[in-house]
Amino acid sequence: MKLFITGISTEVGKTIASAIVTEALEADYWKPIQAGDLENSDSHKVKNLISNTKSIIHQNSYALNTPMSPHAAAEIDGIQIDLDAIREPRTENHLVIEGAGGLLVPLNDSDTILDLIQSDYKVIVVSRHYLGSINHSLLTIEALQQRNFRVGLIFSGDEYPTTESIILNKTDASFLGRINEEELIDKKVVKHYAKEFRKALLEF
Repeated sequence: MKLFITGISTEVGKTIASAIVTEALEADYWKPIQAGDLENSDSHKVKNLISNTKSIIHQNSYALNTPMSPHAAAEIDGIQIDLDAIREPRTENHLVIEGAGGLLVPLNDSDTILDLIQSDYKVIVVSRHYLGSINHSLLTIEALQQRNFRVGLIFSGDEYPTTESIILNKTDASFLGRINEEELIDKKVVKHYAKEFRKALLEF
């Protein structure tokens, strides 16, 4: 499987979800574009949160210095992001691909994160409750389903049944699991969620 993980906004828990999915499937992990925090990047975080020895963390296609939208971070670095330069790593293993921000985050003047998602990918949307999150979730899932992607949902944070039920009912997306609000996220916690999520991920 190739699973692309996106979020309804920034800071909704994509990287934690990516670590859990990577651990659950003992998959490889790849973040095509990293913007900022290069000494403690999302690739570093995933590597430090998984326990299995099978997963390979693949190198970013672009590692940008500034924590901004990729198009702006690239401009500061004096480069332009080229989709043709973003090449999926070769592997015979499952592959988890983590996006940057939401689907329509720009990469350059014409391309967005959505353009990174290939036709053979399944897409996992990480949704976290906040005022406006229903709208952001429905818009994100609609954009994916219009392009015929299979969509799964992971909810992150405290449970809000009325919010979650309306998102699931209106989209018919597959519910893959919930990541509760945790005081600490470490290897033990990731391994616990990985065990919980594994069956749903394999059936997705």
